[in-house]
Amino acid sequence: MDHRPYSYDHSVKSNVSDELINIYVLRPLAGIVVRVLYHTSITPNQVTVAATCAGILAAALYFADTGATTLLAGLCITLKDLLDSADGQLARAKQIFSRAGRFLDSIGDFIVNFLVFGALGYVLSTSSGNIGYGLLAFFGFLGMTLRVSYHVYYQTSYLHLQQRYLTNRVTEDIRDEDLQNDRTTFLLQRVFLTIYGWQDRSMATLDQWCRRKSGMQIDDHDWFADRVGLRLSGFLGLGTELLLLTLCSVFNQRTTYLYCNLIFMNGILLGSIWYRRRVLPGRLVRRT
Repeated sequence: MDHRPYSYDHSVKSNVSDELINIYVLRPLAGIVVRVLYHTSITPNQVTVAATCAGILAAALYFADTGATTLLAGLCITLKDLLDSADGQLARAKQIFSRAGRFLDSIGDFIVNFLVFGALGYVLSTSSGNIGYGLLAFFGFLGMTLRVSYHVYYQTSYLHLQQRYLTNRVTEDIRDEDLQNDRTTFLLQRVFLTIYGWQDRSMATLDQWCRRKSGMQIDDHDWFADRVGLRLSGFLGLGTELLLLTLCSVFNQRTTYLYCNLIFMNGILLGSIWYRRRVLPGRLVRRT
């Protein structure tokens, strides 16, 4: 148990780099959960497991394929998202970050997303007889995974500039100090790298491609702390992605969700890349 007073401000990441849905809705609600849990022995990792279980339950409800279960699935997605915010906020509030927790959180997200999109693709394909919905779900899953990695890359880079939340690295390649971690943490890191390692490297390569447009050396602070760039990538975080899924589930519009996922959300991604490739370098050159 922690005897220090609870502080909401110490539990959040950054109002500059975070998603708007997190800043104004999810994190305040998660703050209520954290306040309740703060003086208990419940750990952030246990909250992470609870969030993953809520997501798995949502996938099972999507498989049931009724209007009522789809509505309940959407509510479970919201619960998962809320707990997903609460685990990190509890860790920051109590200052008990762990590398294992960092990897467990991301692995849990991947498992939930895989099962949810698998359920959506299976149900829509079998009920309509159109295998195209399965492909739509697969590309929706892949798109969400890459978009969230894009958001995390820029958020983590910004937080490192601020010397905050250094438990997360921009890329998680194994270093000498990682070899000294306990076996469970090291195993989780290996699993994380299998899932996300190639994505993190892809985001770093994409970022370098955008920065080379100016033909000059750009200061990291000017690049990663740009408010417009952070706000654009902030629309691609997991909270925003899951909010869209929840809203479509409430109105039983699963097909609409898959099309919004592929067209609307990828449109935001392309807009963010265009801004960093075509607009931001020119702004920074003129500023110097």
